[in-house]
Amino acid sequence: MSRLVIALPKGRILEEAQQLLTAAGLPLPPDLEQSRRLTVSIPDSAVEIVLAKPMDVPTYVEYGAADIGIAGKDVLLEQHRDVYELMDLRIGACRLSLAGLPEQKGRPLHRVATKYPLIASQYFRSKGRQVEVILLHGSIELAPLTGLAEGIVDIVSTGRTLRENGLVELEEIMPITSRLIANRVSYRLKHRQIEALMANIRQALERGRGDDSGVDVG
Repeated sequence: MSRLVIALPKGRILEEAQQLLTAAGLPLPPDLEQSRRLTVSIPDSAVEIVLAKPMDVPTYVEYGAADIGIAGKDVLLEQHRDVYELMDLRIGACRLSLAGLPEQKGRPLHRVATKYPLIASQYFRSKGRQVEVILLHGSIELAPLTGLAEGIVDIVSTGRTLRENGLVELEEIMPITSRLIANRVSYRLKHRQIEALMANIRQALERGRGDDSGVDVG
């Protein structure tokens, strides 16, 4: 059996991804999240794990460095990588929201900072609003506090980071979950392995989270 390389995102989604894959029958090491290793071979299986930054997972998959991977829908929409989106894993649930200072509620925004300039620009155009979108890579919450922008577009999970910085959600743009993606060539050449893993994942989802809504390939 040929080796199947799976790219997993480091950070907040990794624990849920590990739990789901373990429930699907992959014997992942329990200390995967604490390990400093970036590649991990799974004993007694033809599987290798690659740990990458969430924004980089689709790149590894698109270029064939990984056969499949787990990536947030936000990353997929922002990057438009040439990969198959196989199924919604229903992990890493959060939302992409527009946020700002409380006094900004009901007021028009002229400038917004975000790590997601493409999604933000498309959202404001769809609403017929002319908003300048600024790309930032970290500490997005700082933008309204310094006057760089009146609002931010960012991922919100519990809202704690917003509250700690005196910000509030102004609008929810879209719900976000993590998806299983595949390299197009790998999906053809390793179709049987990938489909077997997907079947096990569906069973794990049905056992733990109710009936799966199906698979969207393409």
